[in-house]
Amino acid sequence: MALHADRQTVFHCTFYKSSTGYIPVGMIQIKRVYEKVEVKDGERILIDRMWPRGIRRSTSNIDIWMKNVAPSDELRRWFNHEPKKWMGFKKRYKKELKENNALNKLINIILNADPVTLLYSARDVKHNNAVVLLEVVKAKIKKIDPSRLA
Repeated sequence: MALHADRQTVFHCTFYKSSTGYIPVGMIQIKRVYEKVEVKDGERILIDRMWPRGIRRSTSNIDIWMKNVAPSDELRRWFNHEPKKWMGFKKRYKKELKENNALNKLINIILNADPVTLLYSARDVKHNNAVVLLEVVKAKIKKIDPSRLA
């Protein structure tokens, strides 16, 4: 079953010409942790605060667990995956991310790995933390001064 048949959750970013040449940043995508593992997933990063149900840590095919970029427990409980709270969740989560040092660590990982797949466990593929996080990451990457990367 293709949960993301129409997904716009893939971000291709090839950018920046610096004095040392082009600095490429490849594909970033989001997908449910329960979906089939694919070679094109690249670095698989779990971005949920809690480990997903039914997934064994020993056989998970998760390379990194970055629970610190996930929404706070308070925000997660408030949202409760209710679509009517989506806009409020996005606004609050973006505010949390602005004050979160783990976001910079995630961006550094993304800049040094290609491709990257951000994994989440929520059933709703349109209203979850990964959608917001991808939006924030895309915006931050687009603002990076390539001279700082060279």
